[in-house]
Amino acid sequence: MATDHCAFNYKDQKRLDKDDFTKIPNGMPGVENRVKLIYTYGVKGQKITMEELVSVLAEKPAKIFGLFPQKGVIQEGSDADIIIFNPEFKSIIRAENQTQNVDYNPYEGFVQYGRFEYVFLRGKMMVKGEKILDLPPGGKYFKRPSLDHIL
Repeated sequence: MATDHCAFNYKDQKRLDKDDFTKIPNGMPGVENRVKLIYTYGVKGQKITMEELVSVLAEKPAKIFGLFPQKGVIQEGSDADIIIFNPEFKSIIRAENQTQNVDYNPYEGFVQYGRFEYVFLRGKMMVKGEKILDLPPGGKYFKRPSLDHIL
């Protein structure tokens, strides 16, 4: 599972070259909704299992980018990146409610199920009740190996 997430604002950036589509910035926002949409229309829609969702969103990307088993699995010695997910919470996607800093959402009006009750990054709580905690940035750069192993 991948994304071409690009948070260009519709009014000020996507419409600048409306008369020449080759100059319109590519991509669209939506990474914020990805997990919930895949859960809603994949798992809840009975197209994939919850185990397959976890595989395509965590394990397989970690393997492809050579970061497994540090990422993509819950086991001793791994980074403890964990989401506590409430699958019954129902919401409607609205641009005015999103966290991403963009003036539209391509999924506006879509029903989605799920809520991130807690998100832990390397064991440290970063999100509680879908609110990003006011913490210093916690990202960490991982130098990955060449992708020759998948080509």
